[in-house]
Amino acid sequence: MANATAIILAAGEGTRMKSNHAKVSHKILGKPMIRWVADAAIAGGCDRVVIVVGSHADEVRAIAEAAYAGSDARVECVEQTERLGTGHAVKVALEATGIDAGPVVVLNGDLPLVTAETIRAFAESVSDGKAAATAFTITPPDPFGYGRIVLAADGTIERNIEQKDCTPEQAASLTECNAGCYAFDGFQLADHIGEVGCDNAQGEYYLPDMLQILKSHGQAVRAFHCDDYREGLGVNSRIQLAELSALAQAKINEGLMASGVTMLDPKTVWVGPDVTVGRDTELLPMTMLWGNTSVGEGCVVGPNTRLSNCTVANDVTLEETVGTDVTIESGVTCGPRAYLRGGAHVLEGAHIGTHVELKNTVVGRGSKVPHLSYIGDCTMGDHVNIGGGSITCNYDGVHKSRTTIGDNVFIGSDTMMVAPVTIGEGAITGASSCITRDVPADALAIERSEQHIVEGFASKRLERLRKDQA
Repeated sequence: MANATAIILAAGEGTRMKSNHAKVSHKILGKPMIRWVADAAIAGGCDRVVIVVGSHADEVRAIAEAAYAGSDARVECVEQTERLGTGHAVKVALEATGIDAGPVVVLNGDLPLVTAETIRAFAESVSDGKAAATAFTITPPDPFGYGRIVLAADGTIERNIEQKDCTPEQAASLTECNAGCYAFDGFQLADHIGEVGCDNAQGEYYLPDMLQILKSHGQAVRAFHCDDYREGLGVNSRIQLAELSALAQAKINEGLMASGVTMLDPKTVWVGPDVTVGRDTELLPMTMLWGNTSVGEGCVVGPNTRLSNCTVANDVTLEETVGTDVTIESGVTCGPRAYLRGGAHVLEGAHIGTHVELKNTVVGRGSKVPHLSYIGDCTMGDHVNIGGGSITCNYDGVHKSRTTIGDNVFIGSDTMMVAPVTIGEGAITGASSCITRDVPADALAIERSEQHIVEGFASKRLERLRKDQA
């Protein structure tokens, strides 16, 4: 499908959200709603995506720029400075972009569950010349609040009746609901959008009026029915946000399980829309996978694990682990209660243990950081053992400096390595040492005060304290 455009309406106030942020900036499974819609439009074949911003325009613009700047996707924002209705928003978009041809799909920015396949078919519904416009319709279990579509015998739309205008009989019998999204022939849309009037109680320009306008010009207007009603559901409140998050979660998890992923309790596993998980991986309760995270095959992730923008290879075990922007290679074990962040890279077969934090650090193959350590700004070789309670002192209050540890190094417990410092291959540091100078390969580095013993001191001290108390 060539030259299709998506216009995404994201200018609304979203007053029912009771928020200081744009409604479309609220997240479903870690991803802003506006990105769900834009990504689906791009994947659905839309060459151009125009986001109409208004309320909290800068916030929505920033989300779009962060996501699509430098990408192949053509995504732009157009501001509707006066919010005069959906028809006015589309007119603003057309005037700003000069779009006047090809399929144009108009989508709501709070429609996170619509799929790329549906958008593609929606755009194609006006690309064959048989209809100048189609309305996106669904049949939800509870149709209250939706406008109802009356279809003629030939399948064209006879009229659109808003919920407030429905008689009880119409409300009960008309099940074809208008989801508020439309596909147009771009030429017809541009040619007639100026005919939308504002002769109504709100004084706004309503896009649904385009259906009757096109019909008055002898154009066919049809319904585009989506079998999965969930794709047409929008978000107007925090309650609906939670409801759609649950629906999105269930849909994603069902897809993962169908592809060979095991979940002990799917309701307690949250996986974002851009995450990939390999077969025979097990996701345990209270696991959260966000952003551009990929998890390989044969892994065990969880319980109580959260990964954001991480790359995890095969046969990895992550127990009670938090990871952000890290790479974990095959056969790694992590946790419980490990924290990996800021570009950490854990190589094949390494072990990161209990209460360990890594930051901007490479951990070599087969190396171990078993427990209670902070390793930051470090390049660590293969088969290194870091004793418990060890720290790389990487920050002097102004600058960050690196620690370099060679292969087969043994770091004694409670060692402080004051960067910049290099510890050569095969070297050993004694427990409780403060390493401030480079250590040659195969050397022993010890820095500790001489131990002094005073016989009988403890009982004499206790006796003195008791006398003082008396």
